[in-house]
Amino acid sequence: MEKKQYHMPILEQLLKYSNKHPVSFHVPGHKNGVVFPEYLKKFFNPLLKIDLTELTGLDDLHAPKGIIREAEQLASEYFHALQTFFLVGGSTVGNLAMILAACSRGDKIIVQRNCHKSVMNGLELAGAQPIFIAPNYDELYQRHTYPSLEILKQAIDEHPEAKAIVLTYPDYFGRASSLRQMIELAHQHQMAVLVDEAHGVHFSLGAPFPESALAQGADIVVQSAHKMAPAMTMASYLHVNSDRIKKERIAHFLQMLQSSSPSYPLLASLDVARYFLAHLTSEQIELILTSVDKLRETLSELAACTVLPVLDQDDPTKITLQTENGISGFALAELLEQEGIYPELATHNQVLLIHGLAPMDVTTNFKKSVKRINEKLKNSQNHDIIDVSNLFPKRIQSLALSYEEMIQLPTKEIRLEEAVGFVAAEAIIPYPPGIPVVLKGEKITHEHVHVVKEFLEQGAKIQHQHIEQGINVFFHDRIF
Repeated sequence: MEKKQYHMPILEQLLKYSNKHPVSFHVPGHKNGVVFPEYLKKFFNPLLKIDLTELTGLDDLHAPKGIIREAEQLASEYFHALQTFFLVGGSTVGNLAMILAACSRGDKIIVQRNCHKSVMNGLELAGAQPIFIAPNYDELYQRHTYPSLEILKQAIDEHPEAKAIVLTYPDYFGRASSLRQMIELAHQHQMAVLVDEAHGVHFSLGAPFPESALAQGADIVVQSAHKMAPAMTMASYLHVNSDRIKKERIAHFLQMLQSSSPSYPLLASLDVARYFLAHLTSEQIELILTSVDKLRETLSELAACTVLPVLDQDDPTKITLQTENGISGFALAELLEQEGIYPELATHNQVLLIHGLAPMDVTTNFKKSVKRINEKLKNSQNHDIIDVSNLFPKRIQSLALSYEEMIQLPTKEIRLEEAVGFVAAEAIIPYPPGIPVVLKGEKITHEHVHVVKEFLEQGAKIQHQHIEQGINVFFHDRIF
């Protein structure tokens, strides 16, 4: 380990400044925690003392020359990237910036259909023409995973003028198929590869974790440091791994999209996250994996569900419970929460738990919770199984309308049941995981309506203001 990786330049400088007990005549308005409700100070004060602005010696995220530049360089060295940008707007802002930097209005870009909504927003902002490639459906795991190399080849053959390819790696559940052949294929056709690796910041640790997208040759990789490393929520990285897309374009869009008053606690936590990963030993990783195994063993005692096995290439920290006997994932998640056990997400048939990068003590109380849940499961209401295997019937698909056309067309709200054949003027997004069931600009099908109604009946959280009342569609000639 290089000595430099023991250094946390942003955090160290913030603490040095705070220890001087400075008098603030600058923003932010809490004045280093002085102007703050008295009864809340004990919760916030340590953080408020380093919640500063671009003072002398604290650098500037949008023109880094000092501690922020040094911290970003340390991160790029650790992650083996050409350049790393610190993000305070989550992987969302990284996805937006990399897409805007990679293409111009009207450019074609090949996109994995089960992508995060931020990818779709980036495509709309860019005015690009997305070509969607459908993911495979895994019958054993009962969910969509990733596109095949063959479908990517077909998409490239049909759209050789595409400028870039956007992939998601790993998926929310930790599935991590190899990207290497896809990346090599894209590069053979002079296409840049952009990877949303929001859930894979810890892949830098190497085996037994999956190989990182950077190591496999992706051109730009965005990672949510806060998802698996000890960074604050919204703290993320954008790594540049080649010169296929100019770093200056990425920096340009980041300064447009990110706040001109970035949070220094968030920036410092990115320093801490890199430091933490760089110093995690093989012995510590072994203890983490042992803890994961114990947790999986305890959860296997839950009735009406199966703890799905982890494939060799997948992320071992992700634990997926697949429900059985008509119990929905939403119902099981609710029972877990009643016991103070909070999973990451639930779908109609699965519950995802994420083990952190530290051992957990699965105590006797935890096991007692499992027993109480089993008792409650005996009286749970059964739900119909939702078949989502045909949700993406077209292997290669474009939107029914271009983003430019969408701007020109009026919209109207109609009942969901009447929307089949119309083009959606807004997305329907279960969150988490944030993958649109219906895309803005996509022709609504019977399958869409059926799945959305089933999700709502089972208690899914849908990011839509009034889906029960209806959906906005474009007011134009109906397409059958």
